[in-house]
Amino acid sequence: MIKFRNFFRFFKHKLPFVKKSHRELFIEETLGEAFGEYAELVEVPLAKRTIIVSGIIFFLVGSLVAGRILMIASQAGAYTKQSAINAAERQELIAPRGLIHDRFGKILAENKPSFLLYLDVKEFLKHPELTTDVFEAVQKNAGLSAEEIGNLLKNAELTQRSGKILLVNDLSQSALIALKSLNLSPLYIEDGFKRYYPYGKTFASVIGYTAAVSGKDLEKDPTLGDQAQIGRTGIEAFYDKVLRGTTGVIRQFRNAHGEAVGDAEVKEPEIGAPLRLTLDAEFQEYFSKRFTEGLRVLGRTTGVGIAINPQTGEILALLNFPGFDHNIFSGSGHNDEKKELLNSPLRPLFNRAISGFYNPGSTIKPLVGVAALKEGVIRPDRTIFSPGYLDVPNPYDPEKPTRFLDWRYQGDVNITSAIAQSSNVYFYTVGGGFGDIKGLGISRLVEWWKKFGLGSSTGVDLPGEADGFLPNPQEKEKKTGRPWLLGDTFNVSIGQGDLLLTPLQIINYISGISTGGIIRRPFLNANERIPEVLADLTLLAPEIKEVQKGMRSAVEAPLGTAYLLKNLPFRVAAKTGSAQIQNNTQENAFFVGYAPAGADEKPQIAILVLIERSREGSLNTLPIAKDTLNWYYEHRVKNEK
Repeated sequence: MIKFRNFFRFFKHKLPFVKKSHRELFIEETLGEAFGEYAELVEVPLAKRTIIVSGIIFFLVGSLVAGRILMIASQAGAYTKQSAINAAERQELIAPRGLIHDRFGKILAENKPSFLLYLDVKEFLKHPELTTDVFEAVQKNAGLSAEEIGNLLKNAELTQRSGKILLVNDLSQSALIALKSLNLSPLYIEDGFKRYYPYGKTFASVIGYTAAVSGKDLEKDPTLGDQAQIGRTGIEAFYDKVLRGTTGVIRQFRNAHGEAVGDAEVKEPEIGAPLRLTLDAEFQEYFSKRFTEGLRVLGRTTGVGIAINPQTGEILALLNFPGFDHNIFSGSGHNDEKKELLNSPLRPLFNRAISGFYNPGSTIKPLVGVAALKEGVIRPDRTIFSPGYLDVPNPYDPEKPTRFLDWRYQGDVNITSAIAQSSNVYFYTVGGGFGDIKGLGISRLVEWWKKFGLGSSTGVDLPGEADGFLPNPQEKEKKTGRPWLLGDTFNVSIGQGDLLLTPLQIINYISGISTGGIIRRPFLNANERIPEVLADLTLLAPEIKEVQKGMRSAVEAPLGTAYLLKNLPFRVAAKTGSAQIQNNTQENAFFVGYAPAGADEKPQIAILVLIERSREGSLNTLPIAKDTLNWYYEHRVKNEK
């Protein structure tokens, strides 16, 4: 049982506004009792002395009253504000949020009618004898504890707002009946809306979710209704002002007796604008199911999937694993599930696709190849021999060279076969230099990475996008006390070491390779955003064509690392990659590719598949990539021809 005495102590210490509101609430009652004592006095003749004494008393009282008036006048602003609040009864009319659709009109976020449970704070404070009943009723029927109700009260701005607090935004029918039968005046129920996501976790990381406004939200944006729902993550957050509409208000003025004066002023709510996204719901559902099955077979849980239209920059699908059901956050309750998600070491709420830092592994090699060809480091037909390693002489001990491993014997490889077979030795050489080949070096590598948009955010319309990290020799020496060495350049030339990128940056640069040098800004809002060019590198067309050959050969040549895709009924260009992590004890696996990839065809899709801590490196990504590309070609590309 909850003792009101303890409850009041809690508010006295934790909620300083309660004491103030309580005092102001009973000012009129106190004054009424004070002056009421003189109501039954009988009139009698007054003596001269009595008149003189009375005059002195009235003078003194008048002086005190005058002083009090001056003091009140100095605080006129505060009293005027409080008077306006007391005189006008304000009821907010919640505006339904705008619907979110996919590119074909399928609903990804909608509003469902619901019952809203409120706590009227004035009634709550006015009837302390109901405290226990109210707390028990809310806990039993709405799942909120006394502590949670106390936190809601603490965060409320009662003197400036409606004086009511939203406790639950999706009250069940049975709870509704139970609460109404109790007839507790501090609790009342209104019709409202609840945000609902019909696809559940499939779109959670990109659509995001909504939640009730907090005191901090109201401080940042006073125009918010105190009963509003605002976007917290994803599209819901990025386009919150567009989606949430305008809260309506019913304002009824009342006199000192609480009687309504005149007609109520009504401002109707304005529904939020609808938002059509570039996402393909049917495709994303397939991609998600296929990816989930692939992770299950491998016994893995974390990964990223992205699909982009290279011709426009439209994001067709965006997946993060593990996923979560955003309906848990948009509704009330589910406290245990929320805590589990927030505390999970797998970080299901983290958007790896746009905020995760990863070594790109061999997916960086096409870019290094373009740079090496353009800078004249190597010709397309020049071969480099790879016995499966590269030994760099040790000037201090010739018998103990430093060995940098290739992942297998490669033999003689040129730019095409080096990309197809993912030769490390080839890219060690053109990146850092060896023998008679003077490599690009770290400074020029960084310049070329920047040309393709790496190391900076793409500007995608999602909150929280990260920049990534490009190697900086001076910074590393300052931080570690160790100078930048040739081996460091070798490592970043094959996507290891200090080079850290987001998955979105990787697939966006690959999209630029597929178009012959046009890199577009990825985007999700199909209503307002239009294709935007981030970089025009078409002057690199000859070099890019050589790299494209290598990526097609990765699929079509028997020694190609993506040869598993050879029997698809359309041409695919691809690059696989593996990045060593946790002191080389595990590796992340990548696949990037685009289709169709014929010489005279315009690619319609570029995809990325990333599996963290894979079992067999990039081989684990190929079945997912193959089936996903095939589905898109059969259901979308063929239909457009």
